[in-house]
Amino acid sequence: MPPATNRPPGPRGKPLVGVALELRKHGLNLLARCARDYGDLVYLPLAFGQTRLLVNHPDLVEQVLVVQQHKFHKSALSKVATGRLLGNGLLNSEGDFWRRQRRLAQPAFQKTRVNEYAATMVEHALAFTARWRDGEIRDIADEMSRLTCGIAVKTLFGIDLGAEADRVGENLTNLMRFQIHRIRSPLRISENFPTPANRRANAAFQYLDSLVYRIIEERRARGAGGNDLLSRLISAMDEDGTQMTPRQLRDETMTLFLAGHETTALTLSWTWYLLAQNPAAEAHVHEELACVFAGRAARPLEAKDAESLPYLDAVIRESLRLYPPAYIVARVAIEPFELGGYSFPVGTTILMSQWVMHRDPRYFPEPLAFRPERWLDGLAARLPAHAYFPFGGGPRRCIGQGFALMEAALVAATLAQRFRFELESGQTIVPEPLVTLRPRGGIRMRIHARKPEI
Repeated sequence: MPPATNRPPGPRGKPLVGVALELRKHGLNLLARCARDYGDLVYLPLAFGQTRLLVNHPDLVEQVLVVQQHKFHKSALSKVATGRLLGNGLLNSEGDFWRRQRRLAQPAFQKTRVNEYAATMVEHALAFTARWRDGEIRDIADEMSRLTCGIAVKTLFGIDLGAEADRVGENLTNLMRFQIHRIRSPLRISENFPTPANRRANAAFQYLDSLVYRIIEERRARGAGGNDLLSRLISAMDEDGTQMTPRQLRDETMTLFLAGHETTALTLSWTWYLLAQNPAAEAHVHEELACVFAGRAARPLEAKDAESLPYLDAVIRESLRLYPPAYIVARVAIEPFELGGYSFPVGTTILMSQWVMHRDPRYFPEPLAFRPERWLDGLAARLPAHAYFPFGGGPRRCIGQGFALMEAALVAATLAQRFRFELESGQTIVPEPLVTLRPRGGIRMRIHARKPEI
């Protein structure tokens, strides 16, 4: 970082450890407070001379993610958190290799192809919730994770794993917690050392690898054809006639599975949580559904229906604003760069937090209030490009954004037509910043079945 005489303002922190301990324990609050107290560019001292640069202005975020994006790579910590699980997939790869993989995967995420998965999403949501009973209490975060896991397996692999889909989801969740714990632990024991935690993690890694490789081999043996994402990745061919190797297919499959399943599950979980606390908004959602689908209750929703529900779309946008599953983006400089009137060297790590930016009163009046209406008068078009970026920005914007938003809308509409969710009293819902922004301890809700519309 620059010398002390030429660096942005920021907290002094404690001797030797800076703000490292507070960042580990109260990271979201620390970032929000630093943005409020020190402005658009904040210097964060960490332990043993390490530092971070917190960026809190849309124009500066755009400099990092778009204008000067060639000067930055994904941060080392990001890759440590997901490297073993996701390998060199789109989330972690860099340079020419990343561009090639993105080019190969892009056709599978064209709007017309994504729309083909709508029926699967709705059918699975109906089948999954058929076992719910009026008045029972469930952890809605766990339910949404299991529901979207099943959808991800079906759309990605074209198969129904049945109960094994739950095992896949559980292993992914446990591995994410394992990796975050390792990153935050002051004593990082080698993953090869046979501690109980390491043994459980290694077994989970082996299970997921064997499952994915088995499915890939079955798909390759079947030959051309297939409507699932894996089949399309297998058949994708680059300009030079090359295709993905089994290892590349494994890495991209795991990346798409984790990113798609996790993001949508959390979007839905936080949406039900927010609607349960805002009965007027919940009633508005149901009124819109009743109006749009009057006389068509028996017909399952289709892809085009997601575009006929502006208020539900606004609810999902507002949920992503207040509780973005991807709550922080990190980059490390591979070249010297300038930002906000300061010069920085190679190795500088930059943090850009959706949690902070999405709650900035300069762009969102009453930033802590759940107000879906704010999105109904063209706000998205008026905002600076990176004041709102739940799926990242620039060339590395999430390739599955359209898939995730359509799934969230169709599943939310399907469930809202049939159920109302009431937040159980006596629980405090706290966002937990792991690899994604999860509700610590889940969200217990009472399920109320709606009477069919006549």
